[in-house]
Amino acid sequence: MIKKPSNIRPSEITSPENYLNRRDFIRAGARLRYRGADLKAVVRTPRQAELFSLMPEKLPPDTSKLLLCPMPGLIVKIHVEAGQEVQEGQALCTVEAMKMENILRAEKKGVVKKINAAAGASLKVDDVIMEFE
Repeated sequence: MIKKPSNIRPSEITSPENYLNRRDFIRAGARLRYRGADLKAVVRTPRQAELFSLMPEKLPPDTSKLLLCPMPGLIVKIHVEAGQEVQEGQALCTVEAMKMENILRAEKKGVVKKINAAAGASLKVDDVIMEFE
């Protein structure tokens, strides 16, 4: 039972079960949720906090100039050639996965720099199909 703040006695404040909707334990802390608010509380020693501030933040690689295979499959057809200018929404290649053909289209206007896969090639997830300039 969730109690409203006006119904909570001072002796009950120390018990989170009385006023939290949900809590989950995460790595080195807890995730607290109440009335739409979401808070991640991390507990560290002063030395851990000092060292954590020195850690570089790992950024994800830039894949904006690559066409990656979204799922394991077979390249059925490549619709463009290297050096060709493509428009947003233009078909780039067709991948067959799970007996379905998926047409991969350009997300933005650009020029095809290099094609890394040929028709008939079997690809894994995140294999590079082609690169753009």
